[in-house]
Amino acid sequence: MSKDNKVHIYNRLFFKLYLNYSVMLLVTALLICLIFMKLYGDMTMKNIKTQMEDRANRLSTRASEYIISGKEGFLDELSLIREVNQWDIWTISNPYALNPMRVSMETGDTYENFTTQEEYKPYVESINKAFQGENDQQERDDKVYEQTIITVSSPIRGVDGEVVGAILIVSKVGDQNELIKSSLYYIVLSSVVALGIAFIIVIIFATELSLPISRMRTTALELASGNYKAKTGIKRDDELGDLAKTVDILSEKLLENDIERKKLDQMRLDFFANVSHELRTPITVIRAYTETLSDGVVQEEEKKQQYYSRMLSECKSMERLVGDLLLLSKMQNPDFAIEREPVNLNQVFDDIIRGASTIADKKNIKIEVVKDSPVNMILGDYDRLRQMFMVIMDNAIKFSEENKSVHIKIEKTDKIIVSIKDEGAGIDPSDINNIFEKFYKSNLRQNASGTGLGLAIAKQIALKHEGTIEVKSTLGEGSEFIFSFLPLEEDV
Repeated sequence: MSKDNKVHIYNRLFFKLYLNYSVMLLVTALLICLIFMKLYGDMTMKNIKTQMEDRANRLSTRASEYIISGKEGFLDELSLIREVNQWDIWTISNPYALNPMRVSMETGDTYENFTTQEEYKPYVESINKAFQGENDQQERDDKVYEQTIITVSSPIRGVDGEVVGAILIVSKVGDQNELIKSSLYYIVLSSVVALGIAFIIVIIFATELSLPISRMRTTALELASGNYKAKTGIKRDDELGDLAKTVDILSEKLLENDIERKKLDQMRLDFFANVSHELRTPITVIRAYTETLSDGVVQEEEKKQQYYSRMLSECKSMERLVGDLLLLSKMQNPDFAIEREPVNLNQVFDDIIRGASTIADKKNIKIEVVKDSPVNMILGDYDRLRQMFMVIMDNAIKFSEENKSVHIKIEKTDKIIVSIKDEGAGIDPSDINNIFEKFYKSNLRQNASGTGLGLAIAKQIALKHEGTIEVKSTLGEGSEFIFSFLPLEEDV
């Protein structure tokens, strides 16, 4: 592989896939972790506030029960709750009530203390809301505790539902943050482990995706260098497998085209060689006779006429060869289209038999015709069809011995089938696949004067009529040429 085809590591698909997926996973994991941490923190704080508010409501209810019943011991219950939850809890008497809460229910701090002492003033708002019969919940930074705190207040009701005091609970958020941090440690740890596993999966995925593409790239470079036998060797039941199969199909097609190109190149060389060979003999003969006549070697008038006759014959032979070549070239041109019109094949063969009978009579060859219908119509060129069938008829008579027969059969099924069968020498099996090639001639003496273009022209005419031509032959028994054409629609 050339240096120009080398790819830097940062430009490779594997690296790009790994980098992109890694960044995506990192960002996703980070976002999920941050969102989860935020949600977890908010949910934890919400649960703490809910728990504190619920406890405040219960304590206010218990305080109301103690006030209404006149029992003692509420402060002992508060002390137990303080120790268990690590909360600061106050019961404050409402000085504006008709029957304020008794001092025995208090913890030593009066409403006056909260309103006059600087460190207690931030709690006054919550206490006042409780005096108004409302629950209150606040979160703020506190100078006394030197951290964020949560305060919850709830009214204490006495006889006739009068608000006689308030429960105030204070919880330090720092203590709760330690719990949140401890939980988040495990969240982060599990995220890192999951991320590590995801990275391994990304490596496997990127490798599975990039290796087949790299192999296809290598195969494509091999094909570009002319090695059409190169294959990807990839067997997968996915889109990459389909792409690899397409590359392998391309390899096969390129190989086939290369073989066909070499074959066509050889055919072109053979064509030029054959044309040169076919033209060399008549040109040599004409030149020899011309030089002889020009030098005055031949003086007899009769001899001169023989030379002129031979020269004319060779000129006609070259004219026929050139004409056949031009016709074959025209027929092989994809852009060449024949002019079609309704043609009755029965009429074509009537015309052919009239022309071929003269040649057949010289060898006492009988021409037998069988037609299953008086009219067998196709769309075609009358003259070209006549030329095509005449080539086969001429060969059938030429290669048949005297006193033999040529059988012509025209029948119609879903197609119109034309069969021309002789009782001649037959075609050697080794020759039968080559008889439609240009300039191909067997070694039989009957081919000595031919150009080797007749059957090639006949095949091209059949193809231009969207027909087919097949041959069956047995040595010593004869040959059969079979044509098939689509019938004219009106005649189907």
